[in-house]
Parts: sequence; structure tokens; C-alpha cells
Amino acid sequence: MTSTILRSAVGTVLTVAAVAVCLPASSAAAAPRTTAADQATTQTFSRTADALLTQRTAALLDNRSGRIAELPRKQVRLSARLARAEDAGVSSLRARKKRLAGLGEAYTAADTRVTVDSTRLTGRHATVEVTESTTLTYKKIRGDEPATTGFKARHEMDFTAVPGGTWELTGIRSRDEGPGAINAPTLRAATVADDGNTMPSAPRAGISRPSRPSPRKQLTGGLDYAAMAAYSEKYWRNYNPEYRKFNAAGGDCTNFLSQALKAGGWKTEGGSASDYRKWWYDASYQSDSWVGANEWSWYALNSKRVTSLSNVYQMDVGDVMQMDFDGDGSKDHSMMTTYRSSYGVPYLTYHSTNTYRKSVASIIASYPDSVYYAYRT
Repeated sequence: MTSTILRSAVGTVLTVAAVAVCLPASSAAAAPRTTAADQATTQTFSRTADALLTQRTAALLDNRSGRIAELPRKQVRLSARLARAEDAGVSSLRARKKRLAGLGEAYTAADTRVTVDSTRLTGRHATVEVTESTTLTYKKIRGDEPATTGFKARHEMDFTAVPGGTWELTGIRSRDEGPGAINAPTLRAATVADDGNTMPSAPRAGISRPSRPSPRKQLTGGLDYAAMAAYSEKYWRNYNPEYRKFNAAGGDCTNFLSQALKAGGWKTEGGSASDYRKWWYDASYQSDSWVGANEWSWYALNSKRVTSLSNVYQMDVGDVMQMDFDGDGSKDHSMMTTYRSSYGVPYLTYHSTNTYRKSVASIIASYPDSVYYAYRT
């Protein structure tokens, strides 16, 4: 970790010089109105996001050799509250790295890139939406880890023009549902209300690594698990245009899972959209079980298309894991296993946050208090 940016990353006080701001001079005195940012302002916002996010990524690396971008000090400073939050965030990531090491996982290199999706200037305030694309290289501890894991994450940032001609960054938050990216502090997802339906309840799965891996006992039915994994890994980042997206309507994770299961041979069952015993998607609508985490679990167990696994480390390619972040009994997230190492570690690919081959170990290290469910498909 260098001291050239965000010195909060190494526990020191963050200070940033204040100089000219990129906001047009007339904006401060004018009545609030929404305008587009010029190129120089957009670049300033992009560099600021890059600095924050590459710093977070670097905190996870085994040798801290990742690229670290520099904060544009002449244009931006962090608010005191945000600087403290980033201190705490980077500290939590270092603790996460230690938990990962205890689970036999580490990363040797990383590449984080940021693009600005939109900027809105309203008077002295700016709201900026960015997309982060990060790839982490797995350390070859056992030798059979996949080469990399990756994700795309969306963030929203708040800037304010302050006296002295400087932008002050006051907030940064995720725009995605589901688990936070591995380089993000733990986030709580909105829970799905249970309507009291009496569909089957999935038993909790253990998260302690067993002494021996559990081989898969294939179920009959002609399913193609490799096709499920291939579909997930093809569309984890670039969405299949043949399907609707649900990122802005509670998250796209179960919709994406359903697509992969269909690609691997699951047959749709038509009926009422609210009937959790049905599972379908068409050109105009879809069943609740296609897109809802709880509803999918009820359907999958009721139809006997899945069986519950007692431990998440038993999962193989094509198997499913769900999470209940706050332990309230309502499932919040769904994901599919797309790779399993010979050492017995499942790796999951999913939407919201769009993620490729994230190990079960890294998810548990980030959410040790969550409740986990595992399904054999």
C-alpha cells in the first residue's frame, strides 16, 4: 500500500489539497438546475472512484502488488465522515483477507477499472453513477484453483462543491442487490417478505469445511450441468438480451439462476404467476418462482427438482446456494456453482453483484453470520 493516495488506508489521517473545481463558475450562484458534466469534470469523478476502489481491492492482496490509482488531489477531497468510513472499510477488508487465508484462499494480483455511466449536476451538487470491473488472480495454494475471479459492481457517488473551489466527496454506495463485491464492506440486502405460504422450508447448510470432499451423486433426468455452468459464465457480465433484467426490481440473481437451469435442461411449468408450484418465463411475464429467491426455493423443493445438501462444500457444478443475510428466515440471494476444485471448494457465479467464480470460502469470510442453504440440482 502506497502513501500517495487516501492515506486512511494505512491508518494515517487523510488530507487532500483544495484547489480549483471543475464546476462551471456560474453554477454556484445560479438557481439549482440539472445539467450534464463536461469532460474534465467527468474525468475527475472517474479518477476519484478509481482511487477509492483500487485501494479497497489492494487491501485484499497477498502481496499488495495491485495497481493503486491516485486521488486527483487538486480537484477532490473526502468529507471527514467518508474518510472515517473508508478507514473502517479498508480495515474490514484486511480482516477479511486474514479470514480468507484461514480458509486456504488468497489473491496475488488484481485489476480494477472504472467507467462513468452518468453524471447529474444540480446547483453545487453532483450525483455520479459508475461501474467497477475487477479481476482478481487466485494464489495457487493447492494448485487447482481457477485462474481468476471477477465481478462488475455499480456505485453511486455524491459530490458537493465547497468554498475554496474543491469538490468534496460525501458518499459512495452500491447500486446492486445481493452480496457485496469481495472488495466492499459487508452490505445488508433488503429482505423479501414471506407471505405465509406453506411451501417446503429448506434446512440450513453447514459452512465448516469437511475433512473430506463429498462426491456428487448424479440425479436422473438428463440434466446438463456443464451447460448450466457454461451459460452462467457466458452471461455473468454481458446479459443475455433474450431475457428481461430485474436489477432495479429487487435484484437479478434468481432470474439469472433460472436462465442457467433452463439452459441445462429444466423444463418450464405453466400456470398462475403467483402459484409457487409453477415455474415459467415468457415474452411478457414470468412466474414469481422464476425471479424470487424464496419462491424459487419453494418451487424447487416442492417439485423435487432439488434435494437439500447439509454443507455448502458438498456443492458441485450446477448446484445452487442461497443466503439469508440477516437470519430472519427470508432468503435474499441465489447463485450457481460453476466450478469445483479437486480439493473440494465450490466456486459460484451470479448476478447482483455480477460475479464470476467466487469461492464459497470468500463468501463465508465476508458473511460469517449469514444463514446458508445448499441444493443439489
